[in-house]
Amino acid sequence: MRLQVRVAKQEYPVEIYEEFLAESSAFFAKIEADMAQGWQMGREWVEQPDVTCRCQIVADKLLTALEQENKPMILLMAGYILHKMPSVTGVDIDTSGEMQETRFF
Repeated sequence: MRLQVRVAKQEYPVEIYEEFLAESSAFFAKIEADMAQGWQMGREWVEQPDVTCRCQIVADKLLTALEQENKPMILLMAGYILHKMPSVTGVDIDTSGEMQETRFF
């Protein structure tokens, strides 16, 4: 599986294998539990983030991982998005500070 990540005008293809998704299920469960408590999304507190909000939150973490060149975290964040939204092929990450503007395609 591949997730095409767009940040501004840069594109980063991230290849994720099915086995990796299965091996990461405990990590994904931890993320789910954290977000179930609510999350600050920009200026707005979201009490119960839905799937889209959760993936926008994770995409924001993916942006940080890309900036830090943290390959394991890039794979985990991209994997989470593909795990939660299997029909998605890419994400256009907002860099203005409003993660709700991040779009999936």
